Amino acid sequence: MIPRLARLDIRDALDRQPAVAIIGPRQVGKTTLALELTKGTGAVYLDLESPEDLAQVQDPERFFARHAERLVILDEIHRAPGIFLPMRGAIDRARREGRRTGQFLLLGSASLDLLRQSGETLAGRIAYVPLTTITALEVADERAARERLWLRGGFPDSLLASSDRRSLAIRTDFIRTYLEREVPAFGARVAAEWLRRLWTMLAHNQGQLLNASRLAASLEVSSPTVSRYVDLLTDLLLVRRLPPFLPNVGKRLVKAPKVYVRDSGLVHALLGLPTVDALLSHPVAGPSWEGFVLESLLAAAPSEALASFYRTAAGAEVDLVLELGGTAGTWAIEIKRTAAPVVSRGMREALADLVPTRSFVVHAGDAAFPMAHGVEAIGVRALCALLWEARLAH
Repeated sequence: MIPRLARLDIRDALDRQPAVAIIGPRQVGKTTLALELTKGTGAVYLDLESPEDLAQVQDPERFFARHAERLVILDEIHRAPGIFLPMRGAIDRARREGRRTGQFLLLGSASLDLLRQSGETLAGRIAYVPLTTITALEVADERAARERLWLRGGFPDSLLASSDRRSLAIRTDFIRTYLEREVPAFGARVAAEWLRRLWTMLAHNQGQLLNASRLAASLEVSSPTVSRYVDLLTDLLLVRRLPPFLPNVGKRLVKAPKVYVRDSGLVHALLGLPTVDALLSHPVAGPSWEGFVLESLLAAAPSEALASFYRTAAGAEVDLVLELGGTAGTWAIEIKRTAAPVVSRGMREALADLVPTRSFVVHAGDAAFPMAHGVEAIGVRALCALLWEARLAH
């Protein structure tokens, strides 16, 4: 069992809200974590993909009344979106009887429709906790463990596989399952092979500006079609669109978002890169490392933090701008695969524009040392730890 940082957020949410939704892609470990957290509590668990379990909530009012004193865990909640209205009734009845928190733990793949429906029906009664793939702060504090995590990605079965070959096979199966089953379940009406081509093109363009027109031309479809399916992959927490930071600095700014396949292991599976040696000899190595570090940092950062990147037409650039708020202020972060980083001209110009509270270059090593222009060089795990401290301080 790999201890997950999100367990603290889940426990806190259950202590303050009657319903908590753990949102994340399939196979990320939602069920395992929920059952671990509630072991020995007498919680009721239903998998709504199981016909037998789904049948138990055909009359949800009666089911909820029968288990009014127990935590009810509903897995794959997106399979029964109509359950939210009777759930609200059960919550309101329990409130009148004095029970106000810890009634429902909901697990499901992210979907805008699901989040919107649950948010509208359970407004003021539900908290959302995202569960990401395993991050650099959740594995052993050693370079070999981070390299393995970068290559294999953070889905538990892939990361813990007995070999790199087995890990790649697991990720390949995962991609096929999503293309043939999961994505169509959320309304996609395109061939799985077309969607795989789109996903692979996104992997080739890891960390680049999203250019829907260019992707559409390559795929021989319209730009709105590409945008719609990028939106869907984003909703499912498989793709991240990082928006540009747009301060009023009187400069020509890049305004398109950058796009990342969120799990580095999926990037490497889509591109057929089975080993670290194969990865390091591929042009995607630098962008893949950038996406890997980005996901680890954002998972550790305070949930209220605003993330973006900064780039001007003149070449000023920084990979990640984190607006942490409060005394933590704004952090500017550049991500480099090299273990001997330097402060580039583009970063110097970006720092002059942004005047951040702190600035960092994240590198592939472990050493921390000061650099020119007030920049701090730091390893990915150490910066994750700083962000986690800021999160706890919030």
